[in-house]
Amino acid sequence: MNDYYLLGRSGLRVSRLALGTMNFGTGGFHAAYGKTEAEAEPIFRRYLEAGGNFIDTADFYTAGESETILGRLIASAGVRDRLVLTSKFTNTTDPADPNASGNGRKHMIRSVEASLRRLGTDYLDLYLLHTWDRITPVEEVVRTFDDLVRAGKIRYAGLSDVPAWYAARAQSFAEAHALTPMINLQLPYSLVARDIEPEFVPMAQSLGLGLTAWSPIGGGLLTGKYRRGTDGLAGEGRFTKGGDHRPVGDRDWQVVEELERVAAELGRSMAQVAINWVATQPAVGSVIIGASSPEQLDGNLTALDFEIPPEARHRLDQAGAPPRGSVYSMFTPEYQSWVVSPGLGIGDKPAGYTPPTWNGAARPVG
Repeated sequence: MNDYYLLGRSGLRVSRLALGTMNFGTGGFHAAYGKTEAEAEPIFRRYLEAGGNFIDTADFYTAGESETILGRLIASAGVRDRLVLTSKFTNTTDPADPNASGNGRKHMIRSVEASLRRLGTDYLDLYLLHTWDRITPVEEVVRTFDDLVRAGKIRYAGLSDVPAWYAARAQSFAEAHALTPMINLQLPYSLVARDIEPEFVPMAQSLGLGLTAWSPIGGGLLTGKYRRGTDGLAGEGRFTKGGDHRPVGDRDWQVVEELERVAAELGRSMAQVAINWVATQPAVGSVIIGASSPEQLDGNLTALDFEIPPEARHRLDQAGAPPRGSVYSMFTPEYQSWVVSPGLGIGDKPAGYTPPTWNGAARPVG
């Protein structure tokens, strides 16, 4: 995993697979599937050994333990400067304090300083707004990001789990006022969660935001460990233990069944094919993968060592294609070739207009 690409419209080089550390620690909201520091260390070390450099955490993960554990692991390995260390803010750190949550300037500054202390570093490579709080003016968020960059506390800024219009507003405001731009947009994306495609993907491509996809295996649904049972869902995991997940419908099972067939044809695991599909979708700069063991991580790290053939990709695309309702149906190639430009072949640029730049001995596969 020694191939690195620029994240969004920036010079920041990141691995195509990022290590998610939501399960580093045993406290707080994520305690049910958390790992102790002793259990997390071999996962972290294996990611580094494979050449990975993109680490994702948040102040909310395991009530701050994820950052604390990561800080100690990074210091022990002596790798701070080679890592692209990412954290996030929004969620409450003190339910009794109304300014200890949300996206206001006061909470942003307090949060980044607390994250820096826990991580044992004096800067973050990438800092993200974790979730839209619905009330803080976007201008306040963007100006505070700019101040944090100027103060040297963060190097780059980004967003996570916000509406597309909000991300567009933030980026446009930053551009109009020569402030720090957003380079990253973190969103859930998988074969069973493709709602971002009509709006977020073209917005990210147009405004220079590299997508980092979380939950690429659909919360475990795309690993093959779950099956349709006579009384509902069968299998061991969060989906059958009352965890935070959405209902599993008929279209989800169509995706699972097609994914299983494609994986068998390619001689790969279902999880590897699912991760590969997300990583090679338009606008995706990196995919966040987690692991409960070094062995599981090893499987995920080889997810980009092969190419999904066009015919197999088409089958996967069709199995999980979300319905394009309302106005979005007018933006499809089928509609536009029928109504907008019938009988003509019209595109934005000819093939080869912007060939990819690759600084390496050989172009990577996948």
